[in-house]
Amino acid sequence: MTEGNFVDYVKMHVTSGKGGKGSTHLHREKYIAKGGPDGGDGGRGGHIIIKGNSNLWTLLHLKFKRHIRAGHGEHGSSGRSTGADGEDMYVEVPLGTVVRDTETNEILFEITKDGEERIVAEGGKGGRGNWHFKSSTNQTPRYAQPGIPQEEKDITLELKVLADVGLVGFPNAGKSTLLSVVTSAKPKIADYEFTTLKPNLGIVKYRDYQTFVMADIPGIIEGAAEGKGLGYYFLRHIERNSILLFLIPADAPDIKKQYDVLLDELRRYNPEMLDKERLIAISKSDMLDDELKAEMKVELDNELPIPYLFISSVAQQGLTELKDMLWKSLN
Repeated sequence: MTEGNFVDYVKMHVTSGKGGKGSTHLHREKYIAKGGPDGGDGGRGGHIIIKGNSNLWTLLHLKFKRHIRAGHGEHGSSGRSTGADGEDMYVEVPLGTVVRDTETNEILFEITKDGEERIVAEGGKGGRGNWHFKSSTNQTPRYAQPGIPQEEKDITLELKVLADVGLVGFPNAGKSTLLSVVTSAKPKIADYEFTTLKPNLGIVKYRDYQTFVMADIPGIIEGAAEGKGLGYYFLRHIERNSILLFLIPADAPDIKKQYDVLLDELRRYNPEMLDKERLIAISKSDMLDDELKAEMKVELDNELPIPYLFISSVAQQGLTELKDMLWKSLN
């Protein structure tokens, strides 16, 4: 899927169906005098239902659907016949979609399972027919309940990518290259910053036919939590990753400082991200000889508070060890 087809934020107006009104019919039949009330109930209005679909991974199919309306319930009729219910409208979304009330920004619910259904706008109940209101003192009621009106609201659908491993790093740290080597994904790769403009997902194949999902998140820069660069817009996708894999190039001036800056941006965006398991992969390490690598290890053992690994996506060095480390952390 191309970058332009990745849609992770959609606003729409939803309207459920109104309930049908109850009938005020009085029974009319030959040889039956004063048959009495027999008006049926109105049908329920249709719901607007959000449904999870594991085959979707973007909100592209909803990009131009600004208004969604459910069917109205039909009115009751004679013989205590209940009107038909209005047609429910299903809005299928990928797993990891958060549904908000646009006006209040309140999170209504989130969809995390395939086939999960949640009503976002409830259809109005049908009114009761006149036969419900007959009594010994009112044997011929000529009134019935109207149906309950429909519900209208503006909602925002916000997709947060569900992945086991999220790649975190500055632009040009080698995230897209790593994803292209360990998965079948084909992200855009170039030697300039911000090549990746949308998150990319890939499935990493592990031993014994096991797999896990890796996400390449667009590069973060210092100040991303304040909206600089692209980072702030895509930081929400990192919220759903089980493990954060920090990618820092071997030619970085100060590896520990780069890690601290990235971690600080995540903390400022959402402090709960610091509770996730974190690993560091020092990319582009094929440019290091054994002696320089040994010197860096001595220094990094004292500086880095979490496990780290030297890798090279181009030379395919350390990738098996990286998969082992990630799989062990996931399980």
